[in-house]
Amino acid sequence: MTIPSDDAQQSASHRYRAMRDFLQSTDDTLPGKFEITKEGIVHDLNAPSARHELTTARLRKRLEKVMPEEIVAHTGKPDVEDELEGILRRPDVMVIAEADMEGEGTFDPRTLLAAVEVASRSNPDNDWVAKLRDYPLIGIPVYAIFDPRTGTGAVFTDIHPTPEGPRYATRKDFVYGEDVTIGEWTISTSGLPRYQDDGTEHVKT
Repeated sequence: MTIPSDDAQQSASHRYRAMRDFLQSTDDTLPGKFEITKEGIVHDLNAPSARHELTTARLRKRLEKVMPEEIVAHTGKPDVEDELEGILRRPDVMVIAEADMEGEGTFDPRTLLAAVEVASRSNPDNDWVAKLRDYPLIGIPVYAIFDPRTGTGAVFTDIHPTPEGPRYATRKDFVYGEDVTIGEWTISTSGLPRYQDDGTEHVKT
């Protein structure tokens, strides 16, 4: 295992803080969603589609219906941040205890019980590749992806060490219409909206 020198660690920290300061300076004045990963700033210029947001809303409601009152399926700000790893992310849904939402600033990713993402039409690799690498690295124990392009998804669990860093050891795939278990909670995937190949979108009821 290679241990970075103090100079390398300081350089990485300085680079991360520079990117973090840039995002703060934009102060929501630039369109799109910004996140920070090992490769730098990820910018999704396209606003989330109606079907993306509807999927997020339905998943949040279904999760909160089966979870205890003190656990919430939170959407929106703040971000989750691991400054040591140089990662700043904002999952579509964050399963977290209300008590861990207290305080100021970003969330500690290790307080999340699960992260849920709805795959973006414009940049699905951000969800299926980059976040699949980042989330175990920052200690999020369960990662679920719902993909409206294909009507499928997967739940990743059991973080374990690998030569490339922490990775999820277990993957359970599902198709829309099946029940899916995220952490300790099982919800239906029936009636989730789909993207259409021709660029239009529809909702199955």
